[in-house]
Amino acid sequence: MRPTGKIRNPIVVILLSIVTLGIYGLYWHYAMFKETNEFSNEGISGVFGLLITFFCSIVAIFLLPAQVGNTRKGAGLPEGVSALNGLWILLPIVGIFIWIFQTQNAANGLWESQGVTA
Repeated sequence: MRPTGKIRNPIVVILLSIVTLGIYGLYWHYAMFKETNEFSNEGISGVFGLLITFFCSIVAIFLLPAQVGNTRKGAGLPEGVSALNGLWILLPIVGIFIWIFQTQNAANGLWESQGVTA
């Protein structure tokens, strides 16, 4: 059986990221890269994804939804999100929230298709 990821509430991701001054956001990036990489054996690993996020976050903004979308596609699901979702960052303030919602919800759909429950 393939390793799967954790279903997360996007609102909780946003709130924890704000409360921890971004530290949870870094962990979330790490976890999302790690979970999708381990599930599909493709893409960026958790540690490498964290390094990209930390040192060049604009790249991670496009890379993470691309990896989630490719993992969904590999599992036989519609892509759901792609690198183009990173363009939400151009929308001041609310763009990052939309980006998190879309990326996390796409990942949640992948994990739910694999039988993971919240």
